[in-house]
Amino acid sequence: MALDFSEPFTERTPRVVNAAKLHRAAARRKANQFLVEGENAVEAAVATGAATDIFVTEEAADRFADVVTTAGYMDVYTHAINDKAAAALSDTVSTTGIFAVCKPVTWTVGQVLKGRTNFVAVGVETNDPGNAGTLIRIADAVGADGVIFAGDTVDPQSGKAVRASAGSIFHTPVARDRDVKGVIGQLKAAGLKIVATTMDGEVGLDQAEGILAQPTAWLFGNEAHGLDDDIASNADYRVSIPIHGSAESLNMATAAAMCLWESSKAHYEPEDETDQGPAES
Repeated sequence: MALDFSEPFTERTPRVVNAAKLHRAAARRKANQFLVEGENAVEAAVATGAATDIFVTEEAADRFADVVTTAGYMDVYTHAINDKAAAALSDTVSTTGIFAVCKPVTWTVGQVLKGRTNFVAVGVETNDPGNAGTLIRIADAVGADGVIFAGDTVDPQSGKAVRASAGSIFHTPVARDRDVKGVIGQLKAAGLKIVATTMDGEVGLDQAEGILAQPTAWLFGNEAHGLDDDIASNADYRVSIPIHGSAESLNMATAAAMCLWESSKAHYEPEDETDQGPAES
């Protein structure tokens, strides 16, 4: 059924006003909802059943017709909006014109660690929403079992974090817990070895294959100051990334990509087959 754009919602329509409030963390907590923008995020939200409502401009309805059609099949309320309403809902310079209001998708730490766990990523005191979303996206790409944000961190359901995840927040278990040492305790209780990324680690990443073959939890520190010493001291292993050039350090997302890729190799790459030589005739 085609949307009727003869009387679209405006920036003053109560549904739009309430959805726009979800840019604020306090409003997200109160409403127990969050707002996402863009094709990837909205498509994933609809496909996974997280979306309750979508808002779309006439231009976006044509451009993202498949997403709008799927929303209809999934019984998601779909609302036509004008450009001013889109501007009110957007927190970007140039809006895509498609948005979804979603039910929370974050898990508890215990839920993330339930069942067999090969490796997880733990962002400690992660303040940058772009890095938070990128960490989720990387974890999804390499097959990690989940992402945990520990300490005073950014909300992974904020608009920028969700966009940076490119929809992966709807596919990868994500938890948030303010008690860093409590999180580490739960990781250890689940049988995971704690691996901290530090500049002066006793083990280089290129020598950590045996460590990473075990069930592990990577600790990635704050963008500005890395891991606090008292947190790093709780780790079973401290691993550093060898830097052979002149760069002083790597940002959190880049370091996480390298470390999680090594974990993925340790758990998912098939063992080399023994060379049997040419078959005898």
